[in-house]
Amino acid sequence: MSIKKEIQLLTNRIDTCQHKLAAAKSRDDQAMIKKFTDDIESLSKKLSQLKHKQSFELNKERKSLLDMPYSREISKTEQADMGKLKKSVKGLVVVHPMTKLGKELRLEVVTGFAPQPF
Repeated sequence: MSIKKEIQLLTNRIDTCQHKLAAAKSRDDQAMIKKFTDDIESLSKKLSQLKHKQSFELNKERKSLLDMPYSREISKTEQADMGKLKKSVKGLVVVHPMTKLGKELRLEVVTGFAPQPF
């Protein structure tokens, strides 16, 4: 399962536990209140670990792209025929500015990174 899906599942479970906790507080059921508070704490801990792992992997990918010696803006005509461009340049990685990686790199336009000039 991907990290993104795991994060979504954990946030859904935390939300469910919070609703059940509110219901238990309205009934003044101490056993259930303790159970749900413990569940929320453990799920929150797992969630923070997954978010840290996700940011670590994103940062690692960002560093590997920045280590590539060549990068430049991809023109509109090259974007129209991306398959031809990728076939002509081995190891080309194209990053769109609206993706997480693009936002992390603070890109303004679609940019290509490659180990050789293109």
